[in-house]
Amino acid sequence: MKRVLVLGCTGSIGTNTLNIANNLPQDFKICGLQSHSNGKKLAELGTLYNCPTLLTSKDSSAQAYEKLIEESRPDIVVNGIAGAAGLLPSKIVLENKIDIALANKETIVMAGPLIKNLAKQNEAKILPVDSEHSAIFNLVEKIGKENISKIVITASGGPFRTFTKEQLNNVTVEQALNHPTWKMGKKITIDSSTLANKGLEVIEAAYLFDVSSEQIEVVVHPQSLIHSLVRTNDGMLYAQISDPDMKHPIYSALTWPENKKTYLEPFDLFDQTMTFFKPRINDFPLLGYAFECVKMGNCYPLVFNAANEVAVHAFLQKTISFPAITRIVRSVLDYDWSAKLDSFETVFEADKKARELAQELL
Repeated sequence: MKRVLVLGCTGSIGTNTLNIANNLPQDFKICGLQSHSNGKKLAELGTLYNCPTLLTSKDSSAQAYEKLIEESRPDIVVNGIAGAAGLLPSKIVLENKIDIALANKETIVMAGPLIKNLAKQNEAKILPVDSEHSAIFNLVEKIGKENISKIVITASGGPFRTFTKEQLNNVTVEQALNHPTWKMGKKITIDSSTLANKGLEVIEAAYLFDVSSEQIEVVVHPQSLIHSLVRTNDGMLYAQISDPDMKHPIYSALTWPENKKTYLEPFDLFDQTMTFFKPRINDFPLLGYAFECVKMGNCYPLVFNAANEVAVHAFLQKTISFPAITRIVRSVLDYDWSAKLDSFETVFEADKKARELAQELL
């Protein structure tokens, strides 16, 4: 039985993780819970899972996370925290030599090389929980990195895949939050509508799998059934296919390195339609900026994330327009972010500076 600590337990990833533990009590014991601000729900879950080790983000210090890990004694930690706030706990988990099931893509986008080195030094495993990176991880494990020439990341295209440029200028918050295939938190749903989320996933894939921007391709696949593909050296494509349900990648991470039977419904190929399109980078330029950030390296990827977080928050508050999200990110990226990513202090300093600049632009 694995002891599981869930960070972001009231969000989408956390809720799905608890669902798995509910259905497989013989395999998983919830030993600790953390939530952003929903203290009442956290207390209820603590009682439900007989789990006294709880933490809210009101105390998000390194010491608080250290204490949480010390008291809960997990075998694996699921990090479902949204945004840059997820980096610090990821760092602490790996420092404690514990495997991490990572849904918080900002951990890798902000500090990929540092996080990977930390995992290597402490002999801890980073198990991706993003459906796309989980698919790539499993395909790479089965096929072998040396046999793969290209990674192909799928994108739903979001709710505005068919919108004209003129229509995009008048998008509302309510429209942007209406995702066609996935049920996610507000921030990631807005990111999906701008394709910033796919941009973050491009950066994450480059770091996680040690590939260049030229080895990554994005294809729009509205049905969200193929979660990603790899192209082997002989030109063949291999895909991972399942229903758009985050329980699959979470279960895969929790049970790794085994490939265990699950209670989840197997994917049914009959009567399915799958279509594929090129992304409209001219109309959704944040995806293009992300590829640019992979090439530039250094602090550019984390600045892309920081500026976007500030802009998305402003859009959700209805203080800026939908197209302004892109303009703010572009303006912040136009500064010099070529400082070497040589320490976590550098990461946090650049992140703070980028947010301040984005805030000034607002």
